[in-house]
Amino acid sequence: MIDYKTPLPDILFTLKHGAAADRLEHWDDELASDVLTHAAAMVDGVIAPLDPIGDIEGTHLVDGRAIMPKPFVEAYAQFRDGGWQGLAVDEAHGGQGLPHILASALSEMLSGACITYQMVLSLAHGAMRTLIASGSPEQRDRWVPRLASGEYLATMCLTEPQAGSDLGLARTTATPHPDGSWRISGGKIFISGGDQNLTDGRIMHLVLARTPGAPPGVKGLSLFLSPSHLPDGSRNAISVVRLEEKMGMHASPTCQVAFDGAEAEIIGAPGEGLARMFTMMNAERLDVAVQGVGLAEVAAQRSLAYAAERKQGRAGSGSGPDPISQHGDVRRMLLTQLALSMGCRAMVYRTLVDLELGRTPALMELMTPVCKAFATDAAQEAASLAIQIHGGYGFLREYRVEQIARDGRITPIYEGTNGIQAATVAGRVIRLDNGAALDQFHDEIIDAISQAGPEWAEVLKRGLSALDRASKAMLGRRDIGLTATSYLRLLGLLAFGAAWARLDAAAGQAPNPSRIRAVAAFVRDWLMGEVDFLADRCQSGMELAAAPEDVFTP
Repeated sequence: MIDYKTPLPDILFTLKHGAAADRLEHWDDELASDVLTHAAAMVDGVIAPLDPIGDIEGTHLVDGRAIMPKPFVEAYAQFRDGGWQGLAVDEAHGGQGLPHILASALSEMLSGACITYQMVLSLAHGAMRTLIASGSPEQRDRWVPRLASGEYLATMCLTEPQAGSDLGLARTTATPHPDGSWRISGGKIFISGGDQNLTDGRIMHLVLARTPGAPPGVKGLSLFLSPSHLPDGSRNAISVVRLEEKMGMHASPTCQVAFDGAEAEIIGAPGEGLARMFTMMNAERLDVAVQGVGLAEVAAQRSLAYAAERKQGRAGSGSGPDPISQHGDVRRMLLTQLALSMGCRAMVYRTLVDLELGRTPALMELMTPVCKAFATDAAQEAASLAIQIHGGYGFLREYRVEQIARDGRITPIYEGTNGIQAATVAGRVIRLDNGAALDQFHDEIIDAISQAGPEWAEVLKRGLSALDRASKAMLGRRDIGLTATSYLRLLGLLAFGAAWARLDAAAGQAPNPSRIRAVAAFVRDWLMGEVDFLADRCQSGMELAAAPEDVFTP
């Protein structure tokens, strides 16, 4: 069915009224519109047609090299030559020096158009942030321009067969050499873009490895930069052992990578690896939230188009058949999709602007996992609803909604499962600095209330009350395993509601005011009722630790 089409008016409306991007120094609405208009033309015309090709053809391992479909290579050349990879990189490093939120808006477009393409490119942005934050001046000057120009792409090599979410179990080693360089040996799995032919295999790998005599656990991990090619042009001792056969994202090369004494250089000091890698990990978590927005958007687009054309039954007193978009249950599903795509966009964009401002670090510690989990869960729900709206046709590949479900299913898993995000928030983040994160979150909701109409203000006040009793319960619990996910969703739903309150307050300036008002009312009067239910769950006295072990024995 239809290719993705960039919802440019909605994106610009959200940047102005949902994210308040004009809080950024040197923000220019007209420049943002010009940049994103050109980006939309490129995405819709060049990138969106890749999506079905990637799903059908996939990526293959040929003579030890990951080979993506030829149209992907051709599209990347246009993308690279257009300077899009360096959109938000400082001009001193060869970029255009524009606000990071514009690069994130582009990332949303790419995710909706062809998430496998976006996935391969996205890690370079996190890698540049890591180098800028933690690299030496020489490393920054040498590598950031290569990544900004698109000459190189990047990977994040963390996971090993025995070390998934528990990175302290990593065994890959790094041995120092007299010349100051290091040699890495070991294997990494689930490495997105571990090899590809977009840049002729030129990749900067960021690798977590254990140095000689390092203590066990995460304190013994160090971060290394290991390039695919050495200064003389020869290939480093890095090879792809296997390409994973996946449920979705068929064109994104997910690799098992072997390091056989590969040359590398250390970033920072020994033992600082995980702390320095968190810059990239947090950047990627927000980028995954952006992926969720793009997936929810394309699910809504295909559903709206199909529901307007498909005629079945009578929706009123006429003779029928009527478009299924006139039937109440289908409208409920379409409104849910619209609510999720537009509301998550506003919530995630505002968080990205706040991150760029750097004024509320405790809030960012909270909102990064909230956005990651809420937006990716939203993408799953939007994709499932798209299949349901399409009926039997949704179960067919031809209509391209089951592909959204397959491609997006990884998003609640990678970059830290949503369950781990929930445990982190409930078990650590809300307890830091005397609850600074919750205080700043509370201030965010109060700010939304100050802009909202009376009905929205009342709903958000009720949400804050529900959060207060849920937070009190969570802070007093010994076992958070049962309730952490409900608590994270409560935070997400309240932030989502605040986002919709802001959009509703500015509905008169929206590209489709009646749609904003109708969806906002649906969110306010239908979806937000869940906050009390979630708070009640958080107050449950049940604890899973008390369950007998034989319940979970195969």
